[in-house]
Amino acid sequence: MKSAGRFGRFAALLAVTGIGLAAAPGWARACEPLAPGSSRIEFAGWSGPKLPVHVHKPKAAGAGSRILFVMHGVQRDGDRYRDEWRDLAEQHNLVIVVPTFGRKDFPTTESYNLGNIIDQRGQRVPRELWSFSAIEPLFDEIVCRIAGNQRGYALYGHSAGGQFVHRYVAFAEAPRLEVAVAANSGWYTMPTDAAFPYGWGGDVAGLVVPEKAFQRPLTILLGTADNDRNHPSLRKNQQADRQGLTRFARGHGFLAAAQERVGKTVPLRWRIAYAEGIGHDNGGMAPFAVPYLTGAGGK
Repeated sequence: MKSAGRFGRFAALLAVTGIGLAAAPGWARACEPLAPGSSRIEFAGWSGPKLPVHVHKPKAAGAGSRILFVMHGVQRDGDRYRDEWRDLAEQHNLVIVVPTFGRKDFPTTESYNLGNIIDQRGQRVPRELWSFSAIEPLFDEIVCRIAGNQRGYALYGHSAGGQFVHRYVAFAEAPRLEVAVAANSGWYTMPTDAAFPYGWGGDVAGLVVPEKAFQRPLTILLGTADNDRNHPSLRKNQQADRQGLTRFARGHGFLAAAQERVGKTVPLRWRIAYAEGIGHDNGGMAPFAVPYLTGAGGK
């Protein structure tokens, strides 16, 4: 009983100091260890539906290995995205985590890569049910499963996953996000007062704190060959075309809009980088993303 009392007092102390049990030392919470290599786990530790998560733990992984969330594209094929990152994970000691937002529970663009912020009736969804809200508690789950001491994580997405990432940077609370790379997004929620989903206004007005969003390190990674106006999955309408006619052009339009809004008053930690000769291909983009996700790509 005495040990239970001590644990209760420890839990109370964590509550007072704002540290959750999930972030406490490993002995304070039981969880199943993550096996080395590639595997699939189920994650139910958030308010939304249970998520399949495709993971890869390198052979050399230790308590301080970088945890990298990889966001899949429109096909919801998290296993493929994990597999395309596997060799890079081993080379750079990255724990790859690919939460998979399947069409059964997240059937639309709105429910996955737009964050599930607004439902189909145009009503705001409670924050705890946003697709964005799965990432932070899943981070705690992975830290526990690898007996880690990580204090933050990296985030990468390609195509629809890149859309998830740049909106996550703007809308999610994400206190432990350290760096983000959005690769080859098809179109953007621009840092303007235009109505959502094309801007930060309308139904989502007030949900973005611009000063906070602009200070998060975001790399907009563009494949120089991802410039096909007729690509079958490229959104073509008046609002998207104002951003540019191709993915390559729209990435530049996104950064230009941020620079215009910031002016000279607020620091901007967003930038563009290039994957020379790469088209709309996650496997081709991933090696170019690594330096920006590991800190080797400069500030």
